Amino acid sequence: MRLFVTILCILIAAPSFAGEEAAGQNISKAVLVTGASSGIGRRITERLAAQGYFVYATARKDEDLKALGAIRNVQALRLDVTRPADIAAAVESISKAGRGLYGLVNNAGVATLGTIDEMSLEEFDVCMKVNVYGPVMMIKAFQPLVIAGRGRIVNIGSISGVLASSRIPAYVTSKHAIEGLTDSLAAQLAPLGVRVSVVEPGNYRSSMDDNMLARLPPDAKAKAIEALGPQFDVSKLPEPYEVAVAVEHALFDPNPKRRYVVSSEPGIVEKTMRKQIEQLVQLNEGHRYTLDRAALIEMLDEALATSRPRTE
Repeated sequence: MRLFVTILCILIAAPSFAGEEAAGQNISKAVLVTGASSGIGRRITERLAAQGYFVYATARKDEDLKALGAIRNVQALRLDVTRPADIAAAVESISKAGRGLYGLVNNAGVATLGTIDEMSLEEFDVCMKVNVYGPVMMIKAFQPLVIAGRGRIVNIGSISGVLASSRIPAYVTSKHAIEGLTDSLAAQLAPLGVRVSVVEPGNYRSSMDDNMLARLPPDAKAKAIEALGPQFDVSKLPEPYEVAVAVEHALFDPNPKRRYVVSSEPGIVEKTMRKQIEQLVQLNEGHRYTLDRAALIEMLDEALATSRPRTE
């Protein structure tokens, strides 16, 4: 009887031990998320930490660092992606911690508004430094750690990396650059066992527009508010939980996708796909190397044959 009770206790306890082991496996995988103070970065941090992964979450302000540091499985790091000294200090901190670095999520970004003739070069420069140079500098600094862990790099792009708008040319340019960066980096790192993805969100709640307006001088700020329209209200946009789910998939699924389009806005996914088709037609039309319709359809069918089914 005593033997039976002992065996029964072991069997009851086994699931708990398995759960602790799984949590331990997650904790062993550390991920660095830039721009984690709010919006998409904050939701990514919260989701990964809740799943048991260890997250290095970066921000610039003291109050944001304090809030991030209060989350279980999160270590807050002060980091501005435009400052090489901050990046070097983060590399040193993470290297000394001894966990390694499995994933890098390049999320930090800024928005900017205004046509090319309206926008100051200083504002254009800010957009390029944060949205393009920032990810490049982070990748250069952290890819040795990610390669050592045969891990993942996830760039947060945008549907603006496919679409375009006359009102946000600097932002569009920066996000198109992220598309090319992702493909080039994926080709470079694939032989080393590192997978690279880009997540392309639509409109979600964030502080990007508030931060943009705060940077502008009064006259430019007034024009920006007028361009956004009186009905524009960031608080009415959805929280980016779906984006965080996509990032987790890109980081940890055995077979991650190269691209993740995420938008709950009606019609925006179709609009994005139509833009890609439009570009295909423009590339193909009216030159000595033009392919006929049958050839294009055959190419599309071949590509679709390897695509994944719809998910709910």
